[in-house]
Amino acid sequence: MHRIVKKTLQYTGFLFLSLIVLLIAGISYLYFSADMQTPKHEQSMTTDKVIDIDSLHLRHYGDNFLRHSDSGLWELFVKGDAFQRGEAIGQLSSDLLHHQEKVFVDQIREIVPSDSYLKFLRFFIVLFNRNLGENVLEEYRDEIYGISLSCTHEYDFIGTPYERQLNYHSAHDLGHAMQDYMLVGCSSFATWGTQSADSSLLIGRNFDFYVGDAFAENKQVAFYVPEQGYRFASVGWPGMIGVLSGMNETGLTVTINAAKSAVPTGSATPISILTREILQYAATIDEAFAIAKKRETFVSESILIGSAKDGKAAIIEKSPEKTVLFTGKEANRLICTNHYQSEEFSKDERNMENIRTSDSPYRFARLTELINEDLPIDVSKAASILRDHKGLQNTDLGLANEMAINQFIAHHSVIFQPEKRLMWVSTSPWQCGKYVAYDLNKIFKDTIDWQHEIYSSDLTIPEDKFIDTPEFQHLLTYKKLTPLLLKKIRKKEQIEESVLKTYQASNPSLYYVYEVIGDYYEAMQQPQQAIAYWQQALKKSIPKLQEKERIQQKIQKQSKDGKES
Repeated sequence: MHRIVKKTLQYTGFLFLSLIVLLIAGISYLYFSADMQTPKHEQSMTTDKVIDIDSLHLRHYGDNFLRHSDSGLWELFVKGDAFQRGEAIGQLSSDLLHHQEKVFVDQIREIVPSDSYLKFLRFFIVLFNRNLGENVLEEYRDEIYGISLSCTHEYDFIGTPYERQLNYHSAHDLGHAMQDYMLVGCSSFATWGTQSADSSLLIGRNFDFYVGDAFAENKQVAFYVPEQGYRFASVGWPGMIGVLSGMNETGLTVTINAAKSAVPTGSATPISILTREILQYAATIDEAFAIAKKRETFVSESILIGSAKDGKAAIIEKSPEKTVLFTGKEANRLICTNHYQSEEFSKDERNMENIRTSDSPYRFARLTELINEDLPIDVSKAASILRDHKGLQNTDLGLANEMAINQFIAHHSVIFQPEKRLMWVSTSPWQCGKYVAYDLNKIFKDTIDWQHEIYSSDLTIPEDKFIDTPEFQHLLTYKKLTPLLLKKIRKKEQIEESVLKTYQASNPSLYYVYEVIGDYYEAMQQPQQAIAYWQQALKKSIPKLQEKERIQQKIQKQSKDGKES
């Protein structure tokens, strides 16, 4: 009997070991067979050199330009085939590419401080994105490769420059799918006909993507003259060839708003690459929809399309399973936050959960309220709506509340008048700075003089008067103190009472202030004070159900621990 048991255990151990070996072999095969489809181009043996004219804040490389506007925006102009465009971008902006990558990696290191875990993260990303190359058109792979030739080798432990740049284009998708990162809350709207002051199509949007303040330092407006497709303008950051907000020469506009997604199991076409293809190759809503249906994506997104040719806007609601065109339920108006509105998605479980648990419906209602109050909408009113930081019926939500249209985290804010080919881009801070106007009719003419400012100064929307108020200074105090307090709380370091009072006074209506102070008292092992502050937090406006439940769980835990002690 003992011999039988021994043999059974040996056999079981052998099977288990065999399974482990097979698993490791399988994972190794997937890892080492991953193919990002690196292009085979060699760096051009061109005689062109980057000429940097400091006095004009201008750089040029052949017929390509990069200038630093007095508005604070970087303005890029590139032309040629895909590889030529990428190579020019890299040559013109190698320092900006390094800065952008550094702040991105530094932010990851804040979350994942261990280098060994970062290497594991690279392993995971290679597995996850092993087929990313085949899901990105050759044209865009060539452009990204051209850019990568000017990228640093400092981060080669994450991947080659090309692999890293390609992966960064799926960071938006991975972030909002795995951590609801993008569900912080982009908001957009469109009006036309009777709802617009001059009856033409008008679109406004806030792009609320936050990877730290340093990431948004170098906002870029890129103007493309590709060999194939339409000329277009796009707002993003150095190295980003995908489209987040943009307009082409036909007056077609594209903006993206994240929706609730399941955790993806493998790579597909990044949303920003899909929207780049739409902007470059579509002139109407139907053409945009046809492109969207062709591509598989691994996250859910609402893509608001404005079309001068159609004289209206529509929303492409796209998930990994289906693609739907939503044309609206009200005449001459569309509003888009972070949930789906079409009949086809009305019973989708993830969408229903998103509507029930997130702040997206609240922002939708606030946009509806603001538009109704200001009809008909013109460009100045659109800016005012995008800058609004109050709640329904002007409720005080506290500054930087995710329930607000303006959460003071926007990477950029844009207003489009497609039929006039005009676009206004916000300048720092957030959408509080002035909006500068670009006339694509002028910029895509060969006569444009890059040695002078290219924005139309007579159309500038002045900075928000809110900047001159004491409340804005309080906001800056809140923004400065929050990361400092969180760091001290993690280390369980004492904070002076005066600092806590200053922090509370900086943003007294925001729930998160009270949650942070409660967390501090918990770290200092003062549960009664912690519970008192968390209870105050629950009396404020809280954006998401999970945030409310998180605070309630903290109270329950401390109350339970107190009784047991």
